[in-house]
Amino acid sequence: MARWVELTGNASGETVPMMTIWELGKAWYADRLSPDFRGLDPARVRRIFDQVGLTSDFWSVSSD
Repeated sequence: MARWVELTGNASGETVPMMTIWELGKAWYADRLSPDFRGLDPARVRRIFDQVGLTSDFWSVSSD
């Protein structure tokens, strides 16, 4: 990651282990095929992030 930031000049953001991303994907898309699905509200997004351990400021969720 450090080399990519150096070469591109982009900000590094936050790196996350692949298993965390896998768990995020499972939670994020768990009910997408449900006929009752109407999107994710900020409170639910926050719960999903907390559930998989994404708790730093990078993952903060605004209710705006």
